[in-house]
Amino acid sequence: MHAQTEWGSHLPTVATNFFSFFTILSNLGAAVVLAIAAVWAWTRGRDAAIEPRWLAVSLACIATYMIVTGIVYNLLLRGVELPQGTTLGWSNEVLHVVIPLFLLADVLLAPKRRMLSWPVVAVIATFPLVWALYTLLRANLIVAPGTGDPYWYPYPFLNPHITAGGYLGVAGYVVGIAVAILAVGAGVVGVSRRRAASASASASGASVAG
Repeated sequence: MHAQTEWGSHLPTVATNFFSFFTILSNLGAAVVLAIAAVWAWTRGRDAAIEPRWLAVSLACIATYMIVTGIVYNLLLRGVELPQGTTLGWSNEVLHVVIPLFLLADVLLAPKRRMLSWPVVAVIATFPLVWALYTLLRANLIVAPGTGDPYWYPYPFLNPHITAGGYLGVAGYVVGIAVAILAVGAGVVGVSRRRAASASASASGASVAG
């Protein structure tokens, strides 16, 4: 699709566009964080009672992003052709369904979970806000490789040229997704607190019984 216009051969723009999708960034982040978590689990984690705070916060962030990615894709984008062109059906399912479900399972079932404080929700929200600002500021500074339009948005609901209400409509979507991120982030932190408290209570009960 990109090669159909003279801008489609500008590889730096095409590559930057590809890595400007929230889905791509979230999945890359998930791969990195999960790999780090696996290394920790097989090394220092073997003798640890709970995961270190930096790892717990990283997992909470990436779990929130992936869960929201799954929600947004399946509610707003399933069946919609995105600007990067045709993609493989199985890859969409892996990126938008399988990995989000895996991270949800990690939140609910992974051992040695640390209790997180509520301010972590603000940390979780930082990257999506920066990404949204970057996306909206960059959009009108480049030419779309696939169409030659003097703007490029990774998702149709962020494009004021096709979204009902223009920028006001886009603002509505951004606010809605921000609320979803805060809600899911609060849920992830809440689960960590509940699981850690439950584990502590069980350990205390076992100690008293012993």
